[in-house]
Amino acid sequence: MDYEAYFAERLDALKSEGNYRIFADLERKVGAFPRAANHRDGGVRDITIWCSNDYLGMGMHDGVRGAMCEAINRSGAGAGGTRNISGTTHYHVLLEQELAAWHRKEAALTFTSGYVANLTTLMTLGGQIPDVVLFSDELNHNSMIEGVRHSRAPKKIWKHNDVAHLDKLMSEYPKDQPKVVVFESVYSMDGDIAPLDEIISCAEEHGAMTFLDEVHAVGMYGQRGSGVAERDGVADRVDIIQGTMGKAIGVVGGYIAGSARMIDFIRSFGAGFIFTTSLPPAVAAGALESVRYLKDHNALRERHQERAATAKRRLRERGIPVMPSVSHIVPVLVGDPTLCKQASDLLLDRHSIYVQPINYPTVPKGTERLRITPTPLHDDDAMDYLVDALCDVWQTLGIQKVPEAAE
Repeated sequence: MDYEAYFAERLDALKSEGNYRIFADLERKVGAFPRAANHRDGGVRDITIWCSNDYLGMGMHDGVRGAMCEAINRSGAGAGGTRNISGTTHYHVLLEQELAAWHRKEAALTFTSGYVANLTTLMTLGGQIPDVVLFSDELNHNSMIEGVRHSRAPKKIWKHNDVAHLDKLMSEYPKDQPKVVVFESVYSMDGDIAPLDEIISCAEEHGAMTFLDEVHAVGMYGQRGSGVAERDGVADRVDIIQGTMGKAIGVVGGYIAGSARMIDFIRSFGAGFIFTTSLPPAVAAGALESVRYLKDHNALRERHQERAATAKRRLRERGIPVMPSVSHIVPVLVGDPTLCKQASDLLLDRHSIYVQPINYPTVPKGTERLRITPTPLHDDDAMDYLVDALCDVWQTLGIQKVPEAAE
């Protein structure tokens, strides 16, 4: 086989479909976020980031950076191995205690990423619990899909946020048969939020455990910031809460929180935890400081929600097709992969605005979009500039506006 020719053929197909990904070479600037330097074509120029998952700018926070620097100076760069050999440090212990308390759970366990947390936990539950059936929302993240798939347990896919369909599927099994309902709170591409109380009630009726992915909600919802489950008053009824430290917390890594026995079970049987080198102490220290700060600063969340709502309103007023969203996500529909990439390129080239195109397979074909994520640090001037830039791009490329709001 000509391996190189095969690779080239598959890559060429992506390019011809408009789905080939090109990464911007960015250098974020402490004290200037959401501004960054874009290294391109041998030069450097300032741009504004409008698509970061560092939703609250905590990756730039003085306290977070200070905690990380202090940890490096005290404990060095790396953790020294897997947690089972030599990679558990006091920072990991403190962070897990803080995460458990944040979610009002007995214990927590950290992983190298949210992806690994989902993959490992679901693989372990599905692979170890006898006769378990996994019920997964059809729009769950790839990490959850892969965790369910690699567990080799029987699975049922239920229609997105459709509790009646979930109930119907679970009714096919005896109540005493083990079941796990797998779902998210905030779905990051559409910006919708799951009806947590209804889903949990359905799971309880059928004797099922609940596994809730809160990666796009931790830090941003609830008075203490631990997520939509806190906001909706149902956190105590969720068996396993999974979160990330790579978005609103501003660092990197993932975790699960739940009962002490469940956490010990995953710690003891989860291959993705057992055989992976642990997070550097500095990362754990930075995440710990960030969580402590976010617990006590609800005003940051209020500002964040206002910025997102303002962006949606301003864009709709100018006819830009913002898709329905009840969260902080601002998805702008383009509907064509090539146009979506062109719109992203034009925003960067002409207006120094960075918004990555979201194409298949991240979203279904025909729903390609620009995914905008305002932060508390995007001021009114930046908002005005973004709205004007998008209107210019829409006109230049001939992308259709919303008729009733079009200029």
